[in-house]
Amino acid sequence: MPVHIKRVYEPSGESDGKRILVDRLWPRGLAKAEAHIDLWMKDVAPSAALRRWFGHDPARWTEFQHRYLEELAGNPQAVDALRKAIGQSTATLLYGARDEAHNQAVVLQAFIAGK
Repeated sequence: MPVHIKRVYEPSGESDGKRILVDRLWPRGLAKAEAHIDLWMKDVAPSAALRRWFGHDPARWTEFQHRYLEELAGNPQAVDALRKAIGQSTATLLYGARDEAHNQAVVLQAFIAGK
């Protein structure tokens, strides 16, 4: 089951497979019809408090990963729902952040892969 990550603002493609938005908030300026999203799984996104604390500050990246992994470990139902949604199919985890290296989808992709 290949799981990719991609900014939600990038064009969708056939290689995306199932497109799953993993942000707690709907991406700014994006119409739902244009998003081509199959599922919106808010429950696997970082909590509002963690998202605000992180603020996409690369200096907080290491601590953000640690805290987010703790949140995921404490939320097995949401993680299981994501794994079931992915199943054996190709999937793309979508995120809205501008920073392609420091966002929750990077952490979530590694977590799902068991890394």
